[in-house]
Amino acid sequence: MKGRPRTLVDKIWDDHVVRPEAEGVPVVLYVDLHLVHEVTSPQAFAELRARGLGVRRPDLTLATMDHSTPTTPRRSAALPVVDTQAVAQLAQLARNCDDFGILLFELGSERQGIVHVIGPEQGLTQPGMTIVCGDSHTSTHGAFGALAFGIGTSEVAHVLATQSLLQSKPKSMEVRIDGQLPRGVTAKDVILALIARIGIGGGTGHTFEYSGSAIRALGMEERMTICNMSIEAGARAGLIAPDETTYEYLAGRPFAPAGSAWDDAVGAWRQLPSDDDAVYDRRVQLDAAQLAPMITYGTNPAMAIAIDERVPDPAETRDASRRAELEKALRYMALEPGQPLLGRPVDVVFIGSCTNSRISDLRLAAGIVRGRRVAPGVRMLVVPGSQQVKRQAESEGLHRVFTEAGAEWREAGCSMCIAMNGDQLAPGQSAVSTSNRNFEGRQGKGGRTFLASPLTAAATAVTGVITDARTLV
Repeated sequence: MKGRPRTLVDKIWDDHVVRPEAEGVPVVLYVDLHLVHEVTSPQAFAELRARGLGVRRPDLTLATMDHSTPTTPRRSAALPVVDTQAVAQLAQLARNCDDFGILLFELGSERQGIVHVIGPEQGLTQPGMTIVCGDSHTSTHGAFGALAFGIGTSEVAHVLATQSLLQSKPKSMEVRIDGQLPRGVTAKDVILALIARIGIGGGTGHTFEYSGSAIRALGMEERMTICNMSIEAGARAGLIAPDETTYEYLAGRPFAPAGSAWDDAVGAWRQLPSDDDAVYDRRVQLDAAQLAPMITYGTNPAMAIAIDERVPDPAETRDASRRAELEKALRYMALEPGQPLLGRPVDVVFIGSCTNSRISDLRLAAGIVRGRRVAPGVRMLVVPGSQQVKRQAESEGLHRVFTEAGAEWREAGCSMCIAMNGDQLAPGQSAVSTSNRNFEGRQGKGGRTFLASPLTAAATAVTGVITDARTLV
């Protein structure tokens, strides 16, 4: 008898249940890959030591240094870690990995980088996997058809000790995007448009499965950008079913299957896409042809508009709490209702983060910057997502494009996305940033963040004001 039609998440979930839900106790879910970094892991390792426990599967655990790492050029062995807490975190991660036998991509390693960049580029991230990390943007890995989500510190300890996790199955939401993206519209604009439409709580309790012709036309790095920010709409995870684009990206990567194991893996991966008659709990549709370059104006990613639109008027919002939220955001951002964002001066442009620091992002930005200069009074930081991305960019001469324009070419790390190691805004400064969050103080106390694509960020850097990149292409 034919079984019930299943979604992509159904198939991954069913394959990883160790113990079904019983008497109010959540499912015990097996974890295929556990990614670790220095910020959320120290307490978890301390708990293992206190309880006399080891790491259940160190071979399925990988660590990297990314959040607290300095990104200033490394001209000597002495790294300029300016944050004393960061120094302690990095040293503790090295000790923990040494004590528990975990592979670590530390500072100085050719494979070091942002956790959500190195997983895919090393071939660790694969379709059908369950992947967790003590970081909310673990949803990035869902671009490969993996069920990937962030976990808390106590859960990090649980996974280290048991290679499993107590979980309740989320609901499903299909996000279908058909049509062709217009010129100058990128994956970052797609996900900002979705979040602006459904809000920061629109996906609460759900996993997103992105589908449609516009999604299929995207490369893997663009898909990662979209899945990365699923969490900003409240979703537990965001996934895209694997296809030929996925397999082409993974083939030959260091940790990807090889030889006959590759053929077996691809055969299994081809069974993962949702069945044609699978049922979702909710559906949302966007028309790609109607999308435009997006930029945020407020203090959460849902406060976003097309770049040529004007700042909304809170007075036009009927909901009192929503109106108060908008009024507070505009005060913080020093904006007025009805004001255009185009032409607004900025102090800093940041290109980086786990959202937009891959080679394709740097190529987009370099295409705008090439032959131009960063505007006087503007600081532009370009931070590759990994040492591998940095080497590739330098082999293509992109670093010279940026430095000759007056931008700062940095080492790999999270950098200004979380305002670490001096990479931060001063109070009152404004920045166009390719990162994923624009909360108050996220990029520096009193700093004001406008989230946008690498194209918009680069165009802003060379003009000194928020600019529609389509006018420069």
